[in-house]
Amino acid sequence: MTSSVEPISLPQRRASNDTEIDREALARLLVEIARNVDPDNHALYEGIPAADHQLETLRQLLVGGEISELSRVTHLLDEPEQLAAAVGNVLPDATARASHEQLGEALAPAVERAAQRSIQKNPHTLTDILYPVFLPAIRKSIGEKIDQTFQSLNESLRHIFTWHGLKWRFEAWRTGTSFSEVVLNHSLVYRVEHVFLISRSSGLLIAHVTAENATSEDPQLISSMLSAIQDFVRDSFNEKEQSGLDTIRFGELRLWSEVGPFATLVAVIRGNPPEELHEVIRDALLRIHDESSQALERFDGDTSQLPGVETQLQTCVELQHTDSKEGFPWLVVTAALLILIAAGGWFFLSWQSGQRWQAYVSRLAAQPGIVVAEQKVRGGEFYIAGLRDPLAADPQSLLSGTEVDLARVHASWQFYQSLEPEFVLKRLTASLAPPESVRLSVVNGRIVAEGEATTAWINRARAAAQQLSAGGPVFDIAGVRDVSPEERWQAYVARLQTQPGIIVAEQNVRDGQFYIAGLRDPLAADPQSLLSGTEVDPARVHASWQFYQSLEPMFVLKRLTASLYPPHTVRLSIVKDRIVAEGEAPDTWIDRARAAARQLSAGGPEFDISKVRDVSPDARAAEHWQYYVSRLEAQPGIIVAQQTARGGHFYISGLRDPLAVDPQALLSGTQVDPARVHSQWQFYQSLDPKFVVKRLTASLSPPKSVRLSIIQGRIVVVGEAPAGWIGRAQAAAEQLSADGVVLDVSQLRELNLAELNHLREAIQTTDIFFSSGRVVPGPEQTPALDRLADQLKEFAENARKAGVTARFMLTGHSDTTGRETANASISAARAETVRALLNKRGVAPELLLVRGAGTFEPAVPENENSRTGNSTNRRVSVTVNLE
Repeated sequence: MTSSVEPISLPQRRASNDTEIDREALARLLVEIARNVDPDNHALYEGIPAADHQLETLRQLLVGGEISELSRVTHLLDEPEQLAAAVGNVLPDATARASHEQLGEALAPAVERAAQRSIQKNPHTLTDILYPVFLPAIRKSIGEKIDQTFQSLNESLRHIFTWHGLKWRFEAWRTGTSFSEVVLNHSLVYRVEHVFLISRSSGLLIAHVTAENATSEDPQLISSMLSAIQDFVRDSFNEKEQSGLDTIRFGELRLWSEVGPFATLVAVIRGNPPEELHEVIRDALLRIHDESSQALERFDGDTSQLPGVETQLQTCVELQHTDSKEGFPWLVVTAALLILIAAGGWFFLSWQSGQRWQAYVSRLAAQPGIVVAEQKVRGGEFYIAGLRDPLAADPQSLLSGTEVDLARVHASWQFYQSLEPEFVLKRLTASLAPPESVRLSVVNGRIVAEGEATTAWINRARAAAQQLSAGGPVFDIAGVRDVSPEERWQAYVARLQTQPGIIVAEQNVRDGQFYIAGLRDPLAADPQSLLSGTEVDPARVHASWQFYQSLEPMFVLKRLTASLYPPHTVRLSIVKDRIVAEGEAPDTWIDRARAAARQLSAGGPEFDISKVRDVSPDARAAEHWQYYVSRLEAQPGIIVAQQTARGGHFYISGLRDPLAVDPQALLSGTQVDPARVHSQWQFYQSLDPKFVVKRLTASLSPPKSVRLSIIQGRIVVVGEAPAGWIGRAQAAAEQLSADGVVLDVSQLRELNLAELNHLREAIQTTDIFFSSGRVVPGPEQTPALDRLADQLKEFAENARKAGVTARFMLTGHSDTTGRETANASISAARAETVRALLNKRGVAPELLLVRGAGTFEPAVPENENSRTGNSTNRRVSVTVNLE
């Protein structure tokens, strides 16, 4: 935008030779002009009369426009905001037209001061500006330096003990370079076979140089695939635009990439190159940019403007290094191994001896009753001193098995009495001599005595407990009972009274003799045998027992078992004071058991034989038949009307649905003889919901989008179906309602196939377009990709509800530029890229199929003079298939 203010220019008059000028009229004219030009100074000219109207008319005719413009300019200069706006409107155009050298010299001081002040005020601003530029370069440089360091360390270690290593170390000393650099120069083997220079903007190949005897496929195809891989990775993982392919390794081949402002240099290297080769490749790329930056920026496939590029790339291809021949350093390795073995043997023996001694000391320190006060090793001898309880283990005996030389051990032990509970227990056992009925043990650090003993021994134990040293374990004798003869007798009597089948009627003690009398069942325990272990003298016991039959269930059970001799199929047991018989037996044994149950004494336990089944042949056959009939009655679709057993044969009749289970098949496993079964079944249609569902499925043939289920005795139909099928389902529901079966079709929805076809047409008319030579669509295709992904997901969901499966074929196309093989590869890569982008937007990958059509299916006929046709053919189309 330019300003509407035009410069004021006064008309140039030629000087007149007439000297007769009306000076007064001229003065008035000038005063009048001054009044109009500067109205603020009107008061200065109040005494001067105004010019006449003719002069006023002449003034307007001559300088009226100039006065108006001058007034506007003066007003503009007096208003800073309007002046700034006017200057801002013309400043960009003026800057563009100004000389670059003059403009730079004029702006340099102001820009430098502004930048310096901004950095001093907020240094983070400059850091944020330079961070995205310098950080990747610094990170890459550090990574290469680390790789170079590890590579140098690896090669140096590999050649450090070889003859070549010694020779190279001398060379490093002679030349003043580091040993690692000399090793790398002689040991690394590599060869640069191919160098590609690729345009960053279009992915087109600028130049390609091949080493002698190196083979490869079409360079243009390789360049396109490298660009496609780089673009695909960047778009898939949201990498920054300035990021690029760095290193690819495939077997012996390495691809090293260096990225420049307008081009990328890719070197294909065979072997193990040094990390310094990065600098060589990077320097070549910088020289190419310095010499041909403008041609690289505007590169469109024409290499005539880049004549010296291949010469620069040829220097990279000539880089190689051959392997140096070297032998294995057997002498150096042998000498080093002998020295290491001798030193290792000495150190191992010393370490082993020390470990054995420390193991012995640790074993001693873990022994109760032994306190190690001091231990040391001096001059190959071992010294140890401390305290030892006489009851503790002998330290000399512990040396066996440790492989410590006994002659080199010097021990000094002082005897003491340990307060460990186990040693105090041994001393108490030796001094008190407890009887067999008393047991001494260590419980939680305390010595506990339990059992029975006489009063005298208990008194001795109390005295010993009081004499124990302070700080020693507690001696607890509270668990020892005083067992005088009378107390032992009472314990024996109490034991007899708890025995089943024994009743103590009378017992007393008189003149040191014990008397007892009562009743005893012959099956009860022998009272005489119970005397053992009570320490009661049997010779002083006088017993009188009368035999009787106890009604205890256990004794009754023994007598029944002895009298009835139950078969092995019958089990007698006691359940809640009742004797219960369970199992199978013939009717003769059951009759004997019933008689024995009636003969049991009044007040005795009950004898229950109701759980014993009669296993006679006829009874067993009738039982099996009843099991078969109950099994039939439980089957849906079978109604048993009548069943009888007569003359060893079984008769049954009723109704059976054809969809029900076969009654004959149910006979297996029931042990009923099929030849003795006579059945008569009438067919009918059961109204059981699962049979009705089977008949409806067979007659209506519902589509996959419809599901029939049984909910609380009702048949419910859910899903989408065509209108004709819904009408048939409603007619079937009306027919079933008369029989009392509910067929609910209220949740059926009519399938709208017209909407599905409309969406199919919209999908198939959508194309994703690409730039020439690119396999990743530009950002302008993002809305189309988003819309296509939503349509594909909607179509797949609607098709699934309709009972069909949708598949989408992504077909890649290309124009006729370049070779046919490259076009076929690019078209397939474009289809794969669109598939990945759609998958990233939520489209299931199994629904997407891809193929590359190359140039064989153009959207419009190819025309060499039509760039529009080529752009339309660089696309990916979509075809919808239903299965």
